[in-house]
Amino acid sequence: MKITIEGASEDFEQKLLALLAEHRHELTVTADTEWTTDRAERYLRSLPAGARRFAELVVDSDGYADADTLREQFGKLNGPTVALSRAVPRGVREGWWPEGTRAPIGVVYDPNNPSWQKAIAYEMPRENVPLFREAFVRLDAAPARLNWDDGDAPSALDLPPGWGADDDVPRVLGPNSGPNDRSSG
Repeated sequence: MKITIEGASEDFEQKLLALLAEHRHELTVTADTEWTTDRAERYLRSLPAGARRFAELVVDSDGYADADTLREQFGKLNGPTVALSRAVPRGVREGWWPEGTRAPIGVVYDPNNPSWQKAIAYEMPRENVPLFREAFVRLDAAPARLNWDDGDAPSALDLPPGWGADDDVPRVLGPNSGPNDRSSG
């Protein structure tokens, strides 16, 4: 028997896992460790900007990016690659994907020089490239997917009313304002 459950609540998931644990000797439980667009999006969102850009370059290169080209972009590669390697175990701990999920991007070493482990490329399995492409499209469209009740959401960089850069808009300044500052009143 094969059972697939999607969209279950966390409470239901916990109860089901407890039931499975009770009958673990009678069952074989396998988890779907394949990458999906949703998992790819979650993975990419969890990365710092540099590592996300690194992943994007691998995806844009159809899943195979030359390490020297990446070094031109990033200098040393240990920063982005460490972030990439930590994202999968973090996702397992957070419950975003099951144990056994493989890293989407792997290192390629020079097979002709096995004693010196310098990366010659980074690759992603071909079947994952379209999933990650779609995940990047979703990330780029993320602000448009938000549903704000009263139109566009204000930016954190928007100035409060009356604080505009226009000369005809008075500003109220504090007691420590300098001699060239304008005040209303």
